[in-house]
Amino acid sequence: MRLTSLLTAITGLAVAGGSVYVARDMLAVRSADASAAVVEASTVTVIVASRDIAFGQAIESHMLTTIDWPRDAVPDGVYIDYAQLLPTDGGDPRRARRALATGELLLASKVSDFGEKVTIVQTLSPNSRAMAIKVSAETAVGGFVTPGDFVDVVLTQGRDEAMRAVTILQNIRVVGVDQQSDELEDNPEVARTVTVEVTAEQGQKLALAQNVGTLSLTLRSLESEEDAPLESVRVSDLLQELSPVPEGQKTTTITVRRGVEVQDIN
Repeated sequence: MRLTSLLTAITGLAVAGGSVYVARDMLAVRSADASAAVVEASTVTVIVASRDIAFGQAIESHMLTTIDWPRDAVPDGVYIDYAQLLPTDGGDPRRARRALATGELLLASKVSDFGEKVTIVQTLSPNSRAMAIKVSAETAVGGFVTPGDFVDVVLTQGRDEAMRAVTILQNIRVVGVDQQSDELEDNPEVARTVTVEVTAEQGQKLALAQNVGTLSLTLRSLESEEDAPLESVRVSDLLQELSPVPEGQKTTTITVRRGVEVQDIN
């Protein structure tokens, strides 16, 4: 009788212990599932470029991948479904309205509609125009100007000692070099035309300047912020010489300002 009672007690303890372990495992699984659900709820799967996509290039499935993105930081126009981005069988594709880098989000503002023609117009800012300038190796910084750079435009006009140069436009964005408009293209080449983004008023100045003299481009540094108006410089300014002052004659000092340069002359 005692043996039976002992066996019953041991069996009860074993069952109770097993129940504790089972309950603990179930709680751990539920906790893990709850954590995963919280993580899943806080992110959303978005489509990004898996490789660089050039301006105007057709967007195809092998160029895309997905990543998790914080749900509260998802920008407007993001694509989360391949069916929204890729055409049906035989349909016209969407194209990149601007160059896309690897890992960059695919947004509605960056891609065209299905079958839409993509041109340099899609890269212009609102109320801007694209205008071409005739250039050569000498007037286009030796061919080192590429799409996406910012330049100043200098007009040279006149002959002999009356020749002068003046900066007519500053901080102008280059949108194309010959027929190349891809900003990821960084191979320098000697071009015949450079297309720049200008306002309507700036376009009038360029059109007039091209018919009265030679236009040259000066490439700006990335940190350049100086856009103060510059006065024209003449050949006579470069050849200016100081005449000797006779002994005993009084002189007067004048201050000459040329743009940001200040010089005192007797």
